[in-house]
Amino acid sequence: QLLLVESGGGLVQAGGSLRLSCAASGRTFGNYAMGWFRQAPGKEREFVASISWSGESTYYADPDKGRFTISRGNTKNTVFLQMNNLKPEDTAVYYCAAGASNFRRIEEVHSWGQGTQVSVSS
Repeated sequence: QLLLVESGGGLVQAGGSLRLSCAASGRTFGNYAMGWFRQAPGKEREFVASISWSGESTYYADPDKGRFTISRGNTKNTVFLQMNNLKPEDTAVYYCAAGASNFRRIEEVHSWGQGTQVSVSS
């Protein structure tokens, strides 16, 4: 299990941008994928994006395609989520996640961050 720490959340007006960061620490057996989920008030946690160990394979939730970009740092323990053209419906707590291989489902995640708040105003 990894320790994941997110940063970069905040309050932004509709149409603005934010860049979330997540850093992982701890020893692992081998390679791991990283990604993001989000949970809005009163809603279930939902998948946002993920990226493979190599950075060559990415998954995105359909509604976020074209606005969000996931990337991995030069050191593989870091992942970023660039969010552009933010909308009020993007308001949620965003959770960094890690799994043994690239994922889209909560059940495939073995490590979670504490979450960072993203609030988009009208």
